Amino acid sequence: MPKPLSPATAAFGERVRQQRMKLGLSQEAAAERCGVHWTFLGQVERGRRNLSLHNILKLAAGLDVDPADLVRGLEPPKA
Repeated sequence: MPKPLSPATAAFGERVRQQRMKLGLSQEAAAERCGVHWTFLGQVERGRRNLSLHNILKLAAGLDVDPADLVRGLEPPKA
């Protein structure tokens, strides 16, 4: 399985997965609520997507979570 793009994308994806599971949603159901394709959501959860602000906001809205909670404390990749 491919590795996450960075520690930040891995941590973000884990936060998304935890929130989805807290809501008792499958990837398909969560993706529908968020307005994204389920394969996209799966890639996010595995840390394989570097998201735009627009998509962070869509995921947060669909998962009933403050977007800040998904990104708080994440470190940018080291140059």
